[in-house]
Amino acid sequence: MSLTLPGAPLSGRPAGAFNGDVNAPAHLLYFEPAHKRIRAEFGGETIVDTTGAHLLFETGILPVYYVPETDVRTDLLTRTDHSTHCPVKGDAAYWTVSAGGRTAENAVWGYPEPIAPWLKGFVALYWNAMDAWYEEDEQVFGHPHDPYSRIDILKSSRRVKVSANGEVLAESARPVMLFETGLPVRYYLPREDVRLGALEPSETTSYCAYKGEASYWSHGSEDVAWTYEAPLREAEPVRDLVCFWNEKVDLEVDGELQERPASRWG
Repeated sequence: MSLTLPGAPLSGRPAGAFNGDVNAPAHLLYFEPAHKRIRAEFGGETIVDTTGAHLLFETGILPVYYVPETDVRTDLLTRTDHSTHCPVKGDAAYWTVSAGGRTAENAVWGYPEPIAPWLKGFVALYWNAMDAWYEEDEQVFGHPHDPYSRIDILKSSRRVKVSANGEVLAESARPVMLFETGLPVRYYLPREDVRLGALEPSETTSYCAYKGEASYWSHGSEDVAWTYEAPLREAEPVRDLVCFWNEKVDLEVDGELQERPASRWG
């Protein structure tokens, strides 16, 4: 999902190997230009409109857009008394956004005297506090798109068997395999190869910036699988297929039981 999340090269726990020692600090920051026009809307107003956004990659955290203060509607911001401290970024100041008769309290933050000097003059906004975000003219959901994250979706003839507590939930020789940067391989199975009678539709939903909105299936009291019924264009090949959490079920591929990964990012 990012350069800095577990399994990624700059996470401190890379999945691969380097040809030398990489002595990165335990709490790493990496700041680079986004090269996109970025906009954020709230209360019927455009709060941010910039071509100068940067992405901040930080160990264990999804990348965050930092935007120049000069490209923010500061007339809609009110400084608050709230503050936080980060040992690698410094003391953060906060602003509340007010627009269209609504407020988003402490939704904007910045570092007036940052430890990392290149953060000076930039602020960030809580993603979910805004009504909408756009990269160029396309609305983006969930979180910023990461230029170092991608998905590959490939048809396969591997034999996949999924079980939970000794009960077989699915068997298929026609999985669609989804490879996503920094995440476990996911096996999407045709519904005809899944014993849907053993599953119940769940009220749980989630949103992926690359795949879209997922609806979930439960087995017993636990969500164990999900489906993208209306995926984003990059994930169109997995439309209506069922994918099980590798972390929650027993997954066999070509007769070999797979080790359960630690990650629960889908």
